[in-house]
Amino acid sequence: MEEILRYDHVDISYNGALAVKDVSFTLKPGEILGIVGESGCGKSTLIKAPMGLLGSTAMVTRGDIWYKGKNLPDLPAKELRRLNGPELGMIFQNTGSAFCPVRTMGAQLYEAMREHEKISRSEFYHRALELLGKLGLEDGRRVLGSFPFELSGGMQQRVGIAAAMLLQPSVLFADEPTSALDVSVQKQVVEEMLLVRKTFGTAIVLVTHNIGVIEAMADKVLVMKNGETVEYGQTRQVLGNPQEAYTRQLLSAVPRLRRA
Repeated sequence: MEEILRYDHVDISYNGALAVKDVSFTLKPGEILGIVGESGCGKSTLIKAPMGLLGSTAMVTRGDIWYKGKNLPDLPAKELRRLNGPELGMIFQNTGSAFCPVRTMGAQLYEAMREHEKISRSEFYHRALELLGKLGLEDGRRVLGSFPFELSGGMQQRVGIAAAMLLQPSVLFADEPTSALDVSVQKQVVEEMLLVRKTFGTAIVLVTHNIGVIEAMADKVLVMKNGETVEYGQTRQVLGNPQEAYTRQLLSAVPRLRRA
């Protein structure tokens, strides 16, 4: 199966200072890659780059990020904007802060969809309710009619997953999607993201500091430290037989959440 995403020797700098150094990996359709490492090691920077979310102070200074034959850092902003949503999706660490507090969830999700396709409000609600139901939110009408502050953190996170998946992107980037949640809700979100992969064939790049979440979800794992790759390979191989002291240190320090 051909790869859908490839990082080739990527460097990313903030104001000229290297934050990510010479990182390479590949991702096939339906595959999940977990990126793990301590805070500040460059994990989030790495996954913001393909969607142009680095901000004005950062840029890819070397290497390529290929998606379906297109080198994303070289694309004009207008073309990249067309890819963001229908092709590339993002789940943020704290979805509550990503939503506007004075507009209902339904209004915000509908507006996001209208940016990329012509869709009636009734068709939007049909698709949104169906997806929310698949994500375990049977009371979807109430959820869509709610303001963000009226929903729990776990429910906000599920709506964040739904928001990213409504346009059925080929690649979903998830930036610490479980870190702000309690253990029981973490498990639910992990299960829901696996369901997204199963239902839509979505490839997922998951950033986390939690080795347990990587164990439960990822096919491959990339271990990072100080912006560089420490280890990269199949999850069971890397975590089952780590070759580097830093990986062994992470395994001993982080709570584990094993596959069912």
